[in-house]
Amino acid sequence: MNFQQPHTLLMIRPKSFGFNQQTESSNAFQQQGNADLDCVKKEFSTMVDLLLAHEVPVVVFDDTPNPTKPDAIFPNNWISFHEDGKVILYPMFAENRRHERRLDIVDQLKQNFQVREILDFSDRERGGGFLEGTGSIVFDHLDHIAYACRSPRTTENVLMAVCKQLKYRSIVFDAVDESGRPVYHTNVMMNIGEKFAVVCIDSITKDADQEIVIGSLAESGRKLVAISFAQMRAFAGNMLEVKTRTGENVVLMSDTALNSLLPGQINAISQFSEVLPISIPTIERVGGGGVRCMVAGIHLPPRK
Repeated sequence: MNFQQPHTLLMIRPKSFGFNQQTESSNAFQQQGNADLDCVKKEFSTMVDLLLAHEVPVVVFDDTPNPTKPDAIFPNNWISFHEDGKVILYPMFAENRRHERRLDIVDQLKQNFQVREILDFSDRERGGGFLEGTGSIVFDHLDHIAYACRSPRTTENVLMAVCKQLKYRSIVFDAVDESGRPVYHTNVMMNIGEKFAVVCIDSITKDADQEIVIGSLAESGRKLVAISFAQMRAFAGNMLEVKTRTGENVVLMSDTALNSLLPGQINAISQFSEVLPISIPTIERVGGGGVRCMVAGIHLPPRK
């Protein structure tokens, strides 16, 4: 049985964190500035504690100290875990982010989850092909669709290769911010839950693309919650719906995202899922990624 939500989350406790100059050119959400590592670790630990208190299963691994990895706290970009037992490793745009891929983590996860096949697309980096996991792709696992907006970090032919392996079809479109700059990751402008979808429709520049995305989501029967450019910049698109141990639906988002939403939007989401806001202001500001970026969802079958 397919589930849209992961049953467990993977998180990486950082050994380092900072403004990544190698990703600055494509990530308009990053803001120059220093990040106190103790503050970042506190935000991380508070998030883990909050998830566990709400019965959301979390597996935490420590980052390795060398080499220094400023974005190791965002594992969703280098790996994804699927219900058929597939694990996918992705090609990364920034050279200093390629060190985040760790097979030792996959090996340890094999103790509790069934890993039937590892698909490694990292060699596409040599030819300038990139696809940054569930940052680049927003999966509709119920209808087997991969949504992706084109950007320097999302190469269409790599997406097609991944979709072929997963037997998903792709919906690819252009999306920009209010300045006309390509949105660097699909998961900052779009989120798909079991019964709702949050999308910055205004960021999809072509009418034909808008019609395809809206039509596909309508066909899936999901409630569409449209957000503005300003809400997208506040990480309101960067949500993730998860399952608790007791089978309840919880949607994770940051305080920043929640505070940007209107009451009607919150009510629309709350019909289907409990809203769990998490405070990560330093991570968002300096790293340019939100709550959804901090977790890699595990859909692998558990070992019995």
